[in-house]
Amino acid sequence: MTRFLSILTLTAAFSVGSGYSEDSAVSIFNGKDYTGWHGDNPHTTSKAKDKAASLATQAEEFKQHWSIENGEMVNDGKGPYATTDKEYGDVELQLEYRTVAKGDSGIYMKGTPQIQIWDYTEEGGKWKIGADKGSGGLWNNSKGAPGKDPLVLADKPFGEWNKVKAKMLGSRTWVWLNDKLVVDGAIWENYWDKARIKPLPPKGPIHLQTHGAEIRWKDIKVREIGAEEANTTLRGDDEGFTDIFNSKDLSNWAGQTDNYEVIDGAIQCIKGKGGTVYFDENLTDYTVRFDFKLPPGGNNGLAIRYPGKGDTAYVGMCELQVLDNTAEKYAKLDERQYHGSAYGIAAAERGYLRPVGEWNTQEVTVVGHTVKVELNGSVILNADLSKIDEYMADKPHPGKLRTEGFFGFAGHGDPVAFKNVAIKKH
Repeated sequence: MTRFLSILTLTAAFSVGSGYSEDSAVSIFNGKDYTGWHGDNPHTTSKAKDKAASLATQAEEFKQHWSIENGEMVNDGKGPYATTDKEYGDVELQLEYRTVAKGDSGIYMKGTPQIQIWDYTEEGGKWKIGADKGSGGLWNNSKGAPGKDPLVLADKPFGEWNKVKAKMLGSRTWVWLNDKLVVDGAIWENYWDKARIKPLPPKGPIHLQTHGAEIRWKDIKVREIGAEEANTTLRGDDEGFTDIFNSKDLSNWAGQTDNYEVIDGAIQCIKGKGGTVYFDENLTDYTVRFDFKLPPGGNNGLAIRYPGKGDTAYVGMCELQVLDNTAEKYAKLDERQYHGSAYGIAAAERGYLRPVGEWNTQEVTVVGHTVKVELNGSVILNADLSKIDEYMADKPHPGKLRTEGFFGFAGHGDPVAFKNVAIKKH
């Protein structure tokens, strides 16, 4: 079991409970022409000095190496990749492919390699690099990382069609090959960032790779996933987690509770008031997960290892920002002040919040001096605060190395809402 839905539950949800059906999925290949598609090898395009010229050249090459037969995309193994004109964020992709002996291909999502497709037999010559484990894995993930190798061998013999279903929420990815789960909620690492620090972009195209051997594709469909469904899936099951907010009142919470109220099952700072409220249990290492919703210009924070009094941004281990990054009034902040950042200490990646007014889901893991923030399925901060000694405005953070304290919310006068708050102790 992982922190996500169990394999059986998630498999059932994919086919039924998640709303997936032939009716809700939209075909993105009409079987007649390449409307909605173009040629783009991102490895070539990313290196081009003139991107437009490179894509123009690839457009001509695309015509030479891609054709349509019996409603199928056919590639001869050469040329640029078949690429969607549209970019996708949270999405389910469904397709079928058929390749040949010694074939090697892949599916790029958000413009990033790749769900691996290859010859899984010894005769294919790639057992030394993992082909014996089969197709469907996130092959460009780091060695040993979850998702790199498929959980089971699920390929069909050559000449038969293979069915792929891939679900991507942020960077979290599930892959089914021929109805068998081969990747279970793994983070898809960013191939384009060699240090593997940045998450995948919020949106990007789907590429169908060419790699030296004929491959055919058909029945290509997508279903774009809304925030509510994505949040439910990302929260997963409750194994190991304990609810610390009863959705009714602030029992077992302390601090400036008079400045907060419970509305529709969510803790919310009263507009114009603020201060810190915290779960009244001293904690060391833990993971906390919750949903939150920002009003326009909303500003709040997470108190991490808060001592119970003082400004948690300085006397606690840190305050993790909860902020509407899109508000004009915040356009010129220090980078260490935006959402997910350890305030004044370490900057989080931006661009991963849902639109203002929608619920986001977030998970924070605090172990030793390290804090990791995963927002809507993408890790936007993963920092060892003990290794940082440069601060915003050169203002020291004396609580940075605290090893225990309270978890809470640090309000700044805006009605930011939090719900589904649960903690797992390590």
